[in-house]
Amino acid sequence: MLQIHNMTLIVNQLETFDKKNLEVIRIEFLKLQRKLKECQEGQEYFKPDIGNCNNTGIVTVSKPTLIQINAHLNAGYQYGGWGKDSKPVRGHESMYWYGAYSSPSVFEFYLYSSYDKLIQRSSFTHHGLPQGYEGSGNNYIVHGNAVYFQASNPFRMSKLNLTSSVYTHRQMTKASETYTYVYSPKQYLDFSADEKGLWVLYSTEEANGKIVAAKIDEKSFAVEDEWTTNAFKPLVGNAFMACGVMYATRPGDLNTEEIYYSYDTRTGEEKQMSIYFQKFQDSFVNLHYNPTDQKLYMYNKGYYVSYNLRFGKE
Repeated sequence: MLQIHNMTLIVNQLETFDKKNLEVIRIEFLKLQRKLKECQEGQEYFKPDIGNCNNTGIVTVSKPTLIQINAHLNAGYQYGGWGKDSKPVRGHESMYWYGAYSSPSVFEFYLYSSYDKLIQRSSFTHHGLPQGYEGSGNNYIVHGNAVYFQASNPFRMSKLNLTSSVYTHRQMTKASETYTYVYSPKQYLDFSADEKGLWVLYSTEEANGKIVAAKIDEKSFAVEDEWTTNAFKPLVGNAFMACGVMYATRPGDLNTEEIYYSYDTRTGEEKQMSIYFQKFQDSFVNLHYNPTDQKLYMYNKGYYVSYNLRFGKE
């Protein structure tokens, strides 16, 4: 089980932590033990079919896997994200990333060479965004060895090449700064990646706050096509793309979230659905799908959480 593996890695590092951090680790152990028991009592079987989109869409979301608290060991860093590169370059297939802060501002990202290094909080590099390049909102991802994020001043979508540290920007004239998700302010541009490529989700004044799914051409870093959905963003918890289908969630209660809507960009088909999944804590600010392992990655009030997905067979 991942939780046991994580505990072992942390125990091996205890001697490097000071007393304050040891207390944090002790608390984390108690939480992990509770979650491990829940996981053992209700473990479901998921067998991903990586790269295959011959399916009828998502039918089940697993119980959450609570990885651990963030690398800053700070539950106050509630605004952030974590995950894997959704299109890794050679030699970095196992790379993980993390970034967070105590407000919706975006200042830095950490990279880890493997899952174990993520758990040990041992990054191999750190990228601090220089003045004038800072971001806002927290729906960023790493795709093709680049971070895609929402820049704050001026408002635009930005790309940071993690090898060259070169920044590329693109104005988003249609995207509105009026509509954001339920759980967090300033989430105007939501980046996503799936088997079909790179996407950005946003709302427009023209669409009266409905989410627009836009396909990004990676070479030109420009929108190549877009689809207007009927998901009203101010009622949406978060959204993500999988196999060219946009899925939108909404709050259930303090412990559950519901995938309630989907829009297929290939066929234009919309579906009202009801797939509930558990949350570790009541709100979250980053939820995205990764096609390399068909998992959802959530940043849940300072904690790394992931989910397995099951897709229906055609």
